[in-house]
Amino acid sequence: MDKFVCVRLVQANALNLTLFQFDYDLTFTVFLLNADKTIYGRFGSRSDRKDAGKDISMEGFRKALAGALDLHKRYPANKALLAGKQPRPTRFKTPDDFPSLAGKYKPTLDYEGKVVQSCIHCHQVRDAERRFLRDDKKAIPDEVLYPYPMPNAAGLALDPKEKATVTSVGSGSPAEKAGFKAGDEILTLEGQPILSIADVQWVLHNASEPATLTAEILRGRKRIKLALDLAKDWRRQSDIAWRTTTWDLRRMAAGGMVLQDATAEERRAAKLPEDALALRVNHVGEYGDHAVAKRAGFKKDDILLSVDGQTTHLAESELFRYLLQRKMAGEKIPVTVLRDGARIDLELLMQ
Repeated sequence: MDKFVCVRLVQANALNLTLFQFDYDLTFTVFLLNADKTIYGRFGSRSDRKDAGKDISMEGFRKALAGALDLHKRYPANKALLAGKQPRPTRFKTPDDFPSLAGKYKPTLDYEGKVVQSCIHCHQVRDAERRFLRDDKKAIPDEVLYPYPMPNAAGLALDPKEKATVTSVGSGSPAEKAGFKAGDEILTLEGQPILSIADVQWVLHNASEPATLTAEILRGRKRIKLALDLAKDWRRQSDIAWRTTTWDLRRMAAGGMVLQDATAEERRAAKLPEDALALRVNHVGEYGDHAVAKRAGFKKDDILLSVDGQTTHLAESELFRYLLQRKMAGEKIPVTVLRDGARIDLELLMQ
């Protein structure tokens, strides 16, 4: 660490979004930068609400730092290799420029008063991006609904104690079809030197739909080139239920309800087949826009059987995708729920 100049940012107020582009649902992220702001790599990943640290480790961080120092030694001769790691054009330069956040926060925190209330939290950037599209009456595309996919969306499980070493490959997955094997070390992806799982996520986040990503891996002592083919809907393999930003999606698409797939026991008790829609209401919001479902008559432990005529199995995030890509704010969606053995028809207002 003594070879780095360390700078810590604790709020997103006036954050430079033309430089700091990362997964805004993280509680910890690191940019490994040259003094001229060239990005060598990123560190920081997450895929679980409760266990925020299961995808990162000190060992992995140490190896990412060492990798960045190695890139730095060869800079600027290797600058062309780093081009893909650099920020992409963005509509807004700071969070404060988003219409839903404009004028609500000062550039610095109020350390003499209400510190938390004066802070723009990182997740609010993604919330504001989605709200901007929603207010503009545009569908929220997959790349915004499923940001920074974990490698398992392509069938890859990576070791958090390494830079990017494969621990397992999903059966029938794009990664298996591409030829990845456990033990492979991913050296580059789309030509970008890989320092961490976050670097892999950066490539996936910016990939097209469909896409073919080039990879160079080290297997034993042999360097091998692979082609990872991703289908049009590959991002939808991602689980977004853990994300803080999903809370606002629940407001938009579910009126403040938190939904979970019914258990096998609940399905048997209700005589529902495995392939049927059966989303149990775990929570109903109590206040403001998160109480829309409550005011419409939805209750905790209701089981959603039909939503806008959809009766086949959908996970919570899949239902949100369906609604947020097809329905606009103000539309009322017919919903049938199962409550105490009786089927009840309700209407849910989209926001």
